[in-house]
Amino acid sequence: MTCRLPAAALAAALFAALAGCAHAPSAPEPPASQPAQAGRRFWQGRLALQVESEPPQSYAASFTLSGTPEAGELHLTSPVGSTLALMRWQPGQASLQQGAQTETYASLQDMTARATGAPLPVAALFSWLRGQPQASADWHADLSRVAEGRLYARRLQPLPTAQLKVVFEP
Repeated sequence: MTCRLPAAALAAALFAALAGCAHAPSAPEPPASQPAQAGRRFWQGRLALQVESEPPQSYAASFTLSGTPEAGELHLTSPVGSTLALMRWQPGQASLQQGAQTETYASLQDMTARATGAPLPVAALFSWLRGQPQASADWHADLSRVAEGRLYARRLQPLPTAQLKVVFEP
């Protein structure tokens, strides 16, 4: 079964995020004992994803990302703070919760592909948000503005192409 984030909610969030009106919801502060950027395990901000499928799809949301590429959580919320989706993963399993419905997948890549129409580089995102290059077979990231809290990544192959824009607290 294909699970997609609600189109109307995501379209509204996209316009708000791109207009700069959205803000990250209040989220718990990461523990003070966490080391600087290299060991960082918590981020929050806004993201926008455009998938050039037929028909084209656009998603935008505020987010909190915590954990590691092996086990973590990505919480997506609307500009007004409503939960759009909660993604959790650990070795051998990933789950996507939308409202009262929870779907389970074999992997993080499978879950993001089914939720958005394109596999997202969530594992590489952890390194990219730290400003560290991370090889991704399909995605190319521009890390030139990570120190300013901005990240851009693009996937050209395989189709459909996709663009990911992230604004976060550096």
